[in-house]
Amino acid sequence: MHEIVERIKKKEVRALAKAITMVENDHPDKLDILSDVFSLGKNALYIGLTGSPGAGKSSLVNRLISHIRQEGKTVAVIAVDPTSPFSSGALLGDRVRMTEHFTDEGVFIRSMATRGSLGGLARATKDAIRICDAYGFDVIIVETVGVGQSELDIMKVVDTTAVVLTPNSGDVLQIFKAGIMEIADLFVINKADFDGVRKLKRLLRELVMMTATEKHEVAIVKTVSTENEGIDELWEKVKAHHHYLYTTKEGETKRKEQLKLELFELIQEEIWRDVEQFIENREDLPALTPTSDPYQLAKDWLERWKEAERLNEQR
Repeated sequence: MHEIVERIKKKEVRALAKAITMVENDHPDKLDILSDVFSLGKNALYIGLTGSPGAGKSSLVNRLISHIRQEGKTVAVIAVDPTSPFSSGALLGDRVRMTEHFTDEGVFIRSMATRGSLGGLARATKDAIRICDAYGFDVIIVETVGVGQSELDIMKVVDTTAVVLTPNSGDVLQIFKAGIMEIADLFVINKADFDGVRKLKRLLRELVMMTATEKHEVAIVKTVSTENEGIDELWEKVKAHHHYLYTTKEGETKRKEQLKLELFELIQEEIWRDVEQFIENREDLPALTPTSDPYQLAKDWLERWKEAERLNEQR
């Protein structure tokens, strides 16, 4: 077993942070580390919170951490932020909104940059989740950048996806446009002390009824994170959904589909890395010029790579 994973088994938080950094930076030992980590999985409860910027996701997560800790459970938070165009690091740093938990040994908070990912999640997010699971956290919360038409990847990595909305912000239109209904296991109406909450809840109920299936009913919870209102109900709804998943075959099916997607992504990554190295190290490839036909050039380069792979196999 990799040295860093052995340290994670011993509950060394520095090793946990270092392992995530190594995975983010595509360290040569990345796959070995993740393979060892996978064998240590403890099956934590995975929660995803997504919603428009300004919906109060970070404040909601902050309150949720406190509520979960009162039950004696440990919590890891992965806050996925936009990427700085200069440093490629996390831009918002949502950890500043959760400072009260910094000294709590039962809480681990990590900001990760999207690094250009269109799905709203860093490529290494699911790996970070698995590392936190192997460390032994009871609950892992993933907070995303915000909802958009391309930001649906959250459903691929968590058990329960909570879509956070606020009254009078036009969020419901975004639900229809972006297909967010399909990823929501529950809706959270945050800032429920604002005007328009009844209208929003009515629209959500209609939306839920329109798309209702025989599966678990999509719950709607009202919260006021600044006043710590509704957090207990939110947590109960999350636990109820998790119980539903793992007392039916729905949870097994969901995890299996997530693993399948992850497998394809890993294969895609390895192939791309191999092709990129081949192109960079070959000087006999058709040259790239301002007038190059990218479609023909891509075909030529790929054929050359395939031919090189065939020759390597014959040796």
